[in-house]
Amino acid sequence: MNALATGTRAVVVLGVSGSGKSTVGRSLAERLAYDFRDADDLHSPANIEKMRSGLPLTDEDRMPWLNTVGQTIRETLAHGRGIVMACSALKRSYRDVLREYDPALFCVFLDGSHELIMSRVVAREGSFMPPSLLSSQFSILEPLAPDETGVRIEVSHALNDTIDAALAALVARPHPEKES
Repeated sequence: MNALATGTRAVVVLGVSGSGKSTVGRSLAERLAYDFRDADDLHSPANIEKMRSGLPLTDEDRMPWLNTVGQTIRETLAHGRGIVMACSALKRSYRDVLREYDPALFCVFLDGSHELIMSRVVAREGSFMPPSLLSSQFSILEPLAPDETGVRIEVSHALNDTIDAALAALVARPHPEKES
């Protein structure tokens, strides 16, 4: 599968910490021949320190970050390249900010039980996101609404099955500019 099959577009792989955003996003980008970015790399040092200290980010903390994420999406598309962005985008309002930069944004919502995700968060190394913040993420998580372009994928399956499901959803919902 490549970009020609789906059109050049922006895809945001979203979900709580530990849902697999980066892993799925990298693999999806590779299969689509798109650029990949992890929105965690775009956080300010203050946001990273706040999370590392065990404090959840507020909407005010997130807004400059979301605008940086959106600008990165817009710039990549302006250069004629598709992009897969791993980004928590937990609330509808956050995804709406990103849609200001690309109204045709396609969302891949990685969903799983608190228990499964917690087991992943506890097992991983090198993340600034402590397990203690996972419950705060689940508490503000808003699933995709019916009017949002995207797909919900259960993450308890094998990685390749998750990526195949995301690709199938992208093909089933072509970029609006590519539809005839």
